[in-house]
Amino acid sequence: MKVLVIGGGAREHALCRSLSLDPDVTALYCAPGNAGIAEVAELHPVDALDGDAVARLATDLGAELVVVGPEAPLVAGVADSVRAAGIPCFGPSGEAAQLEGSKAFAKDVMAGAGVPTARSYVCTTPAEIDAALDAFGAPYVVKDDGLAAGKGVVVTDDVEAARAHALACDRVVIEEFLDGPEVSLFAITDGTTVLPLQPAQDFKRALDGDEGPNTGGMGAYSPLPWADPKLVDEVMDSVLQPTVDELRRRGTPFSGLLYAGLAITSRGVRVIEFNARFGDPETQVVLARLKTPLAGVLLGSANGTLDELPPLKWRDEAAVTVVIASHNYPGTPRTGDPIEGLDEVAAQDAPHAYVLHAGTRREGDTIVSAGGRVLSVTATGKDLASARERAYTAAARIRLDGSQLRTDIARKAAEG
Repeated sequence: MKVLVIGGGAREHALCRSLSLDPDVTALYCAPGNAGIAEVAELHPVDALDGDAVARLATDLGAELVVVGPEAPLVAGVADSVRAAGIPCFGPSGEAAQLEGSKAFAKDVMAGAGVPTARSYVCTTPAEIDAALDAFGAPYVVKDDGLAAGKGVVVTDDVEAARAHALACDRVVIEEFLDGPEVSLFAITDGTTVLPLQPAQDFKRALDGDEGPNTGGMGAYSPLPWADPKLVDEVMDSVLQPTVDELRRRGTPFSGLLYAGLAITSRGVRVIEFNARFGDPETQVVLARLKTPLAGVLLGSANGTLDELPPLKWRDEAAVTVVIASHNYPGTPRTGDPIEGLDEVAAQDAPHAYVLHAGTRREGDTIVSAGGRVLSVTATGKDLASARERAYTAAARIRLDGSQLRTDIARKAAEG
């Protein structure tokens, strides 16, 4: 089949890489893509938030499946426009994508589905904000109700910092702090059947030791050797299936990728947040471990036929991804710096390690930085220690002036 992927980050590069290795994919397009995706897919310009433009492009290319990567186009209803043009689309409707687009909507769905989550208040006035902060105490968890590209959440012991973030939002969700390690679990669904993927853990803070500001994610690993072997089954039964059932009951069926951000607390599993798309950088490690060809699974979601597919197959290997970010990320990142060493990684580290592009573009013969998170260096190995060593060996070959990376991705899990 001919597949069109919408987006231009490392998540989309990971999706395009997996699709390019799928023998059922006869043509692969990406819009707008990036310098790395150009090596595996044909790039086309498009305004990813313009559903009609995306649908026109898909029609012109003869695409038989459209995969919408980022959250903003999904919340904007791009998948609806593609489906209205008669083309199967992987990704929820604009209405169902409110599960990520509005924290308040997600809390309402969880309440209806009986899904365990943090107690919370939805606030729109200074008085409500003060009352909620006072009710929960430190550490304060303050979430912008809308989309904020992974940077809308503040967790702090400083009540003034919490209040300032809350006042800067039109509508804000303030909730109790959840203790315990965090886990990301993705599931592919067609609105009825739910196929869980393998769990991963990502690293949100900018600096080693989970210090510094929140980011979109500085690295990830999978599998989780410390997690309960029954975790996926438990989350399926208590979170994923009830949520999909509740959305269908409400008349807003959710098909696509349901992402549960979880806290494994002293009182059991709790949902921190839902996302309506593959997470970045967890996708990079999850897809590195997926043995089943990807296109047929995504098409099964789009067509409502997931129940006809055989169980997913997984590689025994572990995977680690390390994000190389630009100078000053997650503030205003510096862009336009040349990236060197990509050819060295391809020559010396493949196939066990490879580079997925996020914020890059080509200028003549040079690839330069074009965003905050620039590259995801991804590696596989027989265990986490081996995958980690390969990822950092490859990352050390990359030269980008002023760049930064965390040196402790998967360290604790690898050391057991």
